[in-house]
This record gives sequence, structure tokens and C-alpha cells, in this order.
Amino acid sequence: MKKLFLLIFFFGITSTGFCQLKSRTFEEIDSLQQIQKRKIIVFIHADWCQFCQRMKSTTFKNQEIIDKLNSDFYYIDFNAEEKRNITFNNQLFKFKPSGNNVGVHELALQLGTINDQIAYPVLCVLNEKNEIVLQYNNYLSPKDFKLLLEKLKQ
Repeated sequence: MKKLFLLIFFFGITSTGFCQLKSRTFEEIDSLQQIQKRKIIVFIHADWCQFCQRMKSTTFKNQEIIDKLNSDFYYIDFNAEEKRNITFNNQLFKFKPSGNNVGVHELALQLGTINDQIAYPVLCVLNEKNEIVLQYNNYLSPKDFKLLLEKLKQ
């Protein structure tokens, strides 16, 4: 009886359309673009940023947004304080320390700097050629993010 209940429960969850947001890496993008051309949405954030965390727990948990991002875009969740080297667009980007165990990644600066500064969270949209077509540095509610995705899809 327990096994039957678990089986029904498992299939019930998987058939309700509950799916997770697929986050890609910068290194995957080149090969993915050869298979299917899509815009890239990069969410640049920091662990200490309250608005970033709020966006992660609201906007990026919205099932409609997850479905749209997974089906129409390549999504990259990028911590601006990532310490590993990243190769993207045939260029190597590194973490730039600015103090004792603090700093910012060069790629975060490249994609997220608006008016000579970076303020989190940053949403950076790249076209199929990895060119920046939009940068936005502020919290986006699920409603506003859905509107943005609709406009980007056109």
C-alpha cells in the first residue's frame, strides 16, 4: 500500500507540469546556439543582495516564467562573486579580488555595468550573437518579468 501511494504521489507531481528552471553555463551557450538560436537571459546577483534573493524566491519560482525561460531562452544564473575562470565568447574572464575574500568577476562587470557602476540584481539580455541588447538593474516582480519576456520574444 505504501509503495502504491508513493508511486501515485510521484507521478502526480511529475505530471502536474512542475518543472525547474534550467540554468545554463556560459561555456554551454556556444554549442547550444549552434543547435537552436535563442536570446540569453543572464541574472547577475550576489549572495548578500536582498533584492536578488527576493527575485530568486518569487520571480524565478513562478511556473509561467520558468516555462517561458526554459522554452524560449537560454537562462544563466550568475553569481557576480563567482571565483572560477569562465570562458565565454572566445574570451577568458576571471575573478577580480578587491579585498580579503571579496571581489567581483570580470564577466559580471562586462555584462552588468550600467553608467560605470554595477548595482544588483542585474538582468542582462544577449542576442544570438552574444551582444547586449538590454540591461536592467532593479528588482522585477513576476508580473513585470512576464511582460519583459513577452516583449523579448517578439
